[in-house]
Amino acid sequence: AGSFQEAGVIQQAYNLNFPLHVVPASCAPCPAWSAFSVSSPAIVLETVKQAGAGAEDRAEAVVVRLYEAHGSTVTAWLQTSLPVQMAMLCDFLERPVGWGPLPLEKQGLRLFFTPFRVLSVLLVLSC
Repeated sequence: AGSFQEAGVIQQAYNLNFPLHVVPASCAPCPAWSAFSVSSPAIVLETVKQAGAGAEDRAEAVVVRLYEAHGSTVTAWLQTSLPVQMAMLCDFLERPVGWGPLPLEKQGLRLFFTPFRVLSVLLVLSC
């Protein structure tokens, strides 16, 4: 019922096409943990990968790719439990773009999206 945004069509499509696979870790109960979260349902975190050669040859870098899926303009917070030392926008070849590092705030990284915009963020992790 309602619009595709209200009905959660995008999330349901991901659930159908990419179901979670449960892998037993150990016998001991583990606390709940999430590497990333995004504050807006309009933003889809599509990719998390180790940065390639275009990312200043940094082995400790991770690239996160997100996109706006609802056709809206939105400000969203990307939060991570990883030890991020520096964050910057990068292009699809993982080369830094923009005006330098993004501010690391208590709420995470503030990202601005226009309709259907794709953003790639290079996260340099502390060793």
